[in-house]
Amino acid sequence: MKFRFLLWMLGRLLARASRRNPEFREQLVDRDLVFQLQTQDGRIARHFTVKAQRIRSAAGTVAHPAFSIAFRDGAYGFATLTAANKQLAFMQGIQNRDIQIQGNPALVLWFQGLTQLLGPQQKPAA
Repeated sequence: MKFRFLLWMLGRLLARASRRNPEFREQLVDRDLVFQLQTQDGRIARHFTVKAQRIRSAAGTVAHPAFSIAFRDGAYGFATLTAANKQLAFMQGIQNRDIQIQGNPALVLWFQGLTQLLGPQQKPAA
């Protein structure tokens, strides 16, 4: 349940950033793709559509995503995405085969960069 909520919240945060954060929107220029995050058994899944510098998400999978990240199970996915050191947790998961990536690995790195921009926006100094 926590993983499903986390994916839903991630969708909300990505959609909001695509509307309000100019730096985030720069990363979406000329991107027209669909990607998904899910459990390996596919019981929990959410796909994210990037089009016209906006991101929207919906529950479920799509037939041919640009990339897919599948976690061993919901608890593992939640722990990985909320880990203090996400990069290390992600790399260990890939090495242990607890995380499986299908599709373009360069886009996975792009997505990880996007998530770095989800923090609070810094106001310019006066």
